[in-house]
Amino acid sequence: MPKEIPTRIDPKEFEADIYAEWIRDNRFHADENSEKPAYSIVIPPPNVTGSLHMGHALNNTLQDILIRYHRLAGFEALWMPGTDHAGIATQNVVEKQLAAEGTDRHALGRDAFIDRVWKWRTESGGTIINQLKRLGCSCDWERERFTMDEGLSAAVRKVFVTLYKEELIYRSDYIVNWCPRCHTALSDLEVEHEDTEGGFYQLLYPVKDSDIKLTVATTRPETMLGDTAVAVHPEDERYKHLIGKTVILPLMNREIPIIGDEYVDMEMGTGCLKVTPAHDPNDFEIGRRHNLPAVKVMDESGKINANGGQFAGLDRFVARKQVIEELEKLGLFVKKDAHMHSVGHCQRCTTIVEPTISKQWFVKIKPLAEKAIEGVETGDIKIYPESWKNTYYEWMYNIRDWCISRQIWWGHRIPAWYCAGCGEVIVETEDPDTCPKCGSASLTQDPDVLDTWFSSALWPFSTMGWPEKTKTLEKFYPTSCLVTGFDILFFWVARMIMDGYKFMDEKPFKEVYLHALVRDQHGQKMSKSKGNVIDPLVMIDKFGADSFRFTLAAFAAQGRDIKMSEERIDGYRNFVNKIWNASRFIMMNFDEGSPLPPADRLKIEDKWILMNLRKTAEQTAEAIKKYDFNEGALSIYSFFWHKFCDWYIEFIKPRIYNEETKADAMAVAAYVLEKSLIILHPFMPFVTEYIYKMLTNKTSIMAETYPESDFAWQKEMEETDAVIELVSLIRNVRGEYNVSMSKQLKAWVKTDSAKTKELFTHAKDRVINLARLESMDFTDAEPADSVANIAGSFTVFVPLQGLIDVEAEIKKLEKEQKTVEKDLSVYGGKLKNEKYLANAAPEIIEKDKKKFEEATALATKIEENLRRLKSQC
Repeated sequence: MPKEIPTRIDPKEFEADIYAEWIRDNRFHADENSEKPAYSIVIPPPNVTGSLHMGHALNNTLQDILIRYHRLAGFEALWMPGTDHAGIATQNVVEKQLAAEGTDRHALGRDAFIDRVWKWRTESGGTIINQLKRLGCSCDWERERFTMDEGLSAAVRKVFVTLYKEELIYRSDYIVNWCPRCHTALSDLEVEHEDTEGGFYQLLYPVKDSDIKLTVATTRPETMLGDTAVAVHPEDERYKHLIGKTVILPLMNREIPIIGDEYVDMEMGTGCLKVTPAHDPNDFEIGRRHNLPAVKVMDESGKINANGGQFAGLDRFVARKQVIEELEKLGLFVKKDAHMHSVGHCQRCTTIVEPTISKQWFVKIKPLAEKAIEGVETGDIKIYPESWKNTYYEWMYNIRDWCISRQIWWGHRIPAWYCAGCGEVIVETEDPDTCPKCGSASLTQDPDVLDTWFSSALWPFSTMGWPEKTKTLEKFYPTSCLVTGFDILFFWVARMIMDGYKFMDEKPFKEVYLHALVRDQHGQKMSKSKGNVIDPLVMIDKFGADSFRFTLAAFAAQGRDIKMSEERIDGYRNFVNKIWNASRFIMMNFDEGSPLPPADRLKIEDKWILMNLRKTAEQTAEAIKKYDFNEGALSIYSFFWHKFCDWYIEFIKPRIYNEETKADAMAVAAYVLEKSLIILHPFMPFVTEYIYKMLTNKTSIMAETYPESDFAWQKEMEETDAVIELVSLIRNVRGEYNVSMSKQLKAWVKTDSAKTKELFTHAKDRVINLARLESMDFTDAEPADSVANIAGSFTVFVPLQGLIDVEAEIKKLEKEQKTVEKDLSVYGGKLKNEKYLANAAPEIIEKDKKKFEEATALATKIEENLRRLKSQC
């Protein structure tokens, strides 16, 4: 029996209940014993400190679309969830709490501090997971992992010990990026550079036993306190006679040598380079080549230490000013020029980093990178969009050893112990009791922890139970796809590839999809300081998860940032309402359980909609598989709104109001609705589940199969498409000239296509009915007193004499003509401007070409209609 259902829906009334049902019925769990083909994704683990932002929302919506589609398509689909312990970020959160309580981690001690962080994680670390559930993410929550849980800790230790024993991990004094605020080393990738206006200072260094003073230039004059040489190019005629002599280092009165090194650029500045091996990465390499001492002049907080003489205890930037003042007094300061240069900042706290020499643990990365490069070059791993491959290669071929130690307490502690008895370094997976070399029990574990990325680089296989050989690994590794932002291509993606090949002898994923950024409606990066941040949770509360998700998908074109606004989300809320209204209309007129009628009872419009349903299912599936999420979303949107609602339901209304024809028409409509809901489900999981259960009385849309059919009514589809095109053109005439639907028109069709003529002859009654015509005939000439609309294979003429004010319409068209001429001038000018064409982005040029073509076509149409209207005057 037809159902009584509410006129409106509110997502708040069903989203939470539906998600709870999915959890209760174990809908997201992947069975490693299943015989279905495997499809698997590991979630980019959000920081345990995090909360849902637009980047998370986009990333996880796209993953959920892939997972939900593949479940429907017959795969055993695993979406492995989890969170990252986020070493520095999490430690900072807890340290701030302690500071508010008037204490710090040192007062607590290491063990008590770690307990405090675990307590915080238990109480607050699940925030983002609950927010992902609100988004509709269908992760296998039974398998949720954490990068510090017991199984992953075992994997981390095994990897560290293996690499160490293969001499791919080593400990060494090395120049590192040091954060004076976080008191830890940072990898190159954890340093964000930004152009900053600073100074370029020229200083004089007196050559011993001569009147010569060498001019050196630096952006960091305070580091001169640690200089151990002045370098010149060995071929520089100005200075090569001085190589081997010494200068007196100003302020420190220390003799340092003048050396020759080809690193020095003779054209840069004065051609003399101060060398500070302990505080500059390039100077560090020069120091190693020339066996120079490395004098550290700063402590871990960025203050000058005892090696800095009279400046000891000063902050580095205060010391900079005082160094210059003292040099001025000595007549050894030349000048300061304004200088824009790239300054590194800590990614976590934005403090300016200080290059400094420090004893750290490193991974020799080049041997691991070789297989990772080969994997992408051979196509074993595919990267989408392909444009990112070159960026990947550029970084991988120029990769530096990875500093993996961090001077903090929260994280995987380095499994290395130092023997007080003999100095032996012991690296093992199990904590040692005694030194294997001398038997001493006086062992001290290295205080440092591993970089967070070290553990997350193992994520695709450690989450599945490695180093144990589990059924989950056997079934789901390598994973099918990784979806992540391009900004962690090197932090995470490249490192996972290296570790996957190294420890699994297999790629970690078959494909990588790198999505773009979500920006504001003007294309600006979202930031709190700009006040343009859009909160996903606010959007879900306001518009529902389905509208929000569909908006993200509809604008997720490969390689193009998403311009997000509330208006766009509201626009797709209208689509949700359209789905509901169409569903309500069908359910109120549909006798439940009526099967799809046999082919011999189907009308032409039924075959047309079923053929379009088949095409849409295929197009949407193909788009999802190719990561063209926007095309998939727009395919089902266009089908449902325009073909199904705007046309098919209109086609069948006369049949619905006839008891003899109603049942078949509604059975087809219900069938198309049901299958459309399944196609829509990956994009809009909640509303599709809600309607599907009402429509079918089945338990869940998630138990359904993605639509496949062998409908083959091409002729019927072509005929109906032609009818729609013709009717639309006639309706456009009514709209353009404000002709009421109550006034019947005549229409003349001119065509050279025998096929088109045959189609319209067959469909004549349908056209007359839908377009509200008095008559429709064919013509070889151009009827007098008519306006024309041109299609691909025909032109339709509609006589308007007596129906419109001709003079008023001419004035309106002439006004439109001026507007179009301006557009032609603007876009035509751009497309003739060689400088613009050389500098503009390809997609912008393509957009301008399209606008120029549209304006050209419109200008032609206006000119033709003006000619016809003027002929009537």
